[in-house]
Amino acid sequence: MPFHSMNISLPECIRRVSRQRWEMFPQAFALALIILLLLSAQGITQQSVQVRVDRWLDIQEMTGSVTFYQQNNSRVARVGDRLQSVGDGIRTGQQSNAVLAVDTGVGFVTVSENTQAVVRTLAIAPDNGRITHLDVSQGQVRLNLRRFTHRGSEFEIHTPAGVSAVRGTDFGVSIQPDGKTGIATLTGEVSTSAQGQTVAVAAGFQNLIIPGEVPSPAVPLQDNTDLRYTIDRQIQNNLRSVRLNAQVDPVNLVFVGDTPQDIDREGRFSLRLRAVYRQRIEITVITPLGKRQVHQLVIVL
Repeated sequence: MPFHSMNISLPECIRRVSRQRWEMFPQAFALALIILLLLSAQGITQQSVQVRVDRWLDIQEMTGSVTFYQQNNSRVARVGDRLQSVGDGIRTGQQSNAVLAVDTGVGFVTVSENTQAVVRTLAIAPDNGRITHLDVSQGQVRLNLRRFTHRGSEFEIHTPAGVSAVRGTDFGVSIQPDGKTGIATLTGEVSTSAQGQTVAVAAGFQNLIIPGEVPSPAVPLQDNTDLRYTIDRQIQNNLRSVRLNAQVDPVNLVFVGDTPQDIDREGRFSLRLRAVYRQRIEITVITPLGKRQVHQLVIVL
């Protein structure tokens, strides 16, 4: 009987082979080996088949300079471009932004200036829920997401300091140059996780994650762009020097001109300024929710 016409189970085939005479062993062994190889090949094929997931985020709006990354290539972004594979992403320039619409009407991600956002995961859960994870290595994003209807749905923002996960809310995330991450929740609730611990940030609260540390306790939301500062003037050996000491809410981003600044856990930073009689400095403060204020300082020796 031809092999392809056999309609028996593997156990039955093995039993039949075992009843053959010893002198028939080579033929029987060859038949069993063929069956096992075919079954193994079928299993490997099933494991290697990749099912395409029809998921995406598309650029719905954009202003200024926005770069689109896809399959290790980059170009100027256009409205309608889709991030639909792991590694696809966008980067915004100075005073630029983009709005990403999540498929199936899940919501929107507003990507602020000087921000990079890259797809980490786009998947569909067994209960048809949508799983979306983004890597945001620097800058600020704000998410407006409807409440999820499937238990398996996930939306996470991964930063160098930790993970912010939601199931439908309005919240923002800011990532400083050294990875410190500020989270502010306007509605709903966000779970912030790092170093094996999770802290809930409810509506009207904010917290901070410092790389290598657990998330800080949630405190009342500030959304405050105030800049407090003092100026130290010194004269030594007939040489004048000026140092600006400033402080902001520690969850905020700070730019001096176009340069992002590292701030400590209390929101403090300092600058040594050129020793000129009169100079103007522009300091921009951005909150996790995207509120932005430019402070124009005039420093006189």
